[in-house]
Amino acid sequence: MGRQHWKKIWVGSAGNMVEWFDWFVYASFATYFAGAFFPSGNPTAQLMNTAGIFAVGFFMRPVGGWLLGRVGDRKGRKAALTLTVTLMSASAVLIAVAPTYSVAGYGGALVLLVARLLQGLSVGGEYAASATYLTEASDPSRRGFASSFQYVSMTAGQIAGLGLQIILQRTMSDDALHSYGWRIPFIVGALGAAVVFYLRRTMLETEVYAEDTSHSAERGTLRALWRHKREAFLVIALTMGGTVAYYTYTTYLTKYLSNSAGLSKQTATLVSFTALIVFACLQPLAGALSDRVGRRPLLITFAIGSTFLTVPIMTLLKHVDGYWPALGLALLALVVVTGYTSINACVKAELFPTGIRALGVALPYAIANALFGGTAEYVALWFKKGGIESGFYWYVAACAAVSLVVYVTMRETKDLDLARVKAGEGTGAGDGESTLTTAS
Repeated sequence: MGRQHWKKIWVGSAGNMVEWFDWFVYASFATYFAGAFFPSGNPTAQLMNTAGIFAVGFFMRPVGGWLLGRVGDRKGRKAALTLTVTLMSASAVLIAVAPTYSVAGYGGALVLLVARLLQGLSVGGEYAASATYLTEASDPSRRGFASSFQYVSMTAGQIAGLGLQIILQRTMSDDALHSYGWRIPFIVGALGAAVVFYLRRTMLETEVYAEDTSHSAERGTLRALWRHKREAFLVIALTMGGTVAYYTYTTYLTKYLSNSAGLSKQTATLVSFTALIVFACLQPLAGALSDRVGRRPLLITFAIGSTFLTVPIMTLLKHVDGYWPALGLALLALVVVTGYTSINACVKAELFPTGIRALGVALPYAIANALFGGTAEYVALWFKKGGIESGFYWYVAACAAVSLVVYVTMRETKDLDLARVKAGEGTGAGDGESTLTTAS
């Protein structure tokens, strides 16, 4: 992989890291600001309110996927990536200055809601633009390895957020964190986004997009995507199990360890921080493995593991009494999830031709996240409030089981030539003959 390819991957990943730092900071600091925007009362109810606003951000992702996916296919991957980081910076500033319930009543919650809507728009387009960019910018024989850096950067953003949380926990009092300290990471996120905006303005377009000669008026449109409806539904189905598992063991894990297992917030944060560092390091290794053995073996391994191990892992996590047993179980879960996260970006991008690739990944993926990923935390808290918390474990396992059926029946995509995928053809699940051209 040449220097130019590494530059493209670095710039795409750096922006992705800042995007997801802001996205995850909301989740990781929710335990500190939940009481700032809603009346005092049951802590679980306050968390459910903030989780509900977190979920609303996910429901804007299909809109962002459509708008920014269209920009990515019609104006280029660079244009879409620059726009997404601009929206994310604006949302971080809004959260940083949002007034509390004691100052403006529910006005502060309204500002929080608007900020989350902007974040939803941004991330709805960011995932697809980043996945498409990283996949197209890489050597054809190393697409799995290159695209794995999407989740490296996403996880790095969360690690940065958790790392900052640990620093603030050790340097500020609990009262100070609940009062104003939770605003600091959003200020940091806004500054980081400004830096990435500059980097993305000077980034290079991918050769696959630049050399594409199809300039149909339907490029990046819903009508064009409808001709790939099988692939679009495939993206939704293969995302379902992976996104629920990912958000369960990343954004929700810290709250679960403190709110259900009874660990201190500091210990729960440290467990997540350590586990995510290992998780990030695993992504390129699994991505490189997929370039040798294919994408399907890794996806199937994830689905089997998640289907049969989720209930025992979550049950044991609820009864841990310290850092090391919690870390061991978290690592086991994240090793399983790696089978999905390391390669899902390139698998989705490999399903569509250049002229519809960004929208083809963005919209169905965003729909799946709105339905399953964004609601995972809220569903978990709903089960907990209802006194049947174990029901959530079975829900996660069931979602993985559905995706397992898809992984078993879908075609292998690792040898496809992205530049020669024909518009209106595509690939999907089933045993029929593929119309895609393989790389020579």
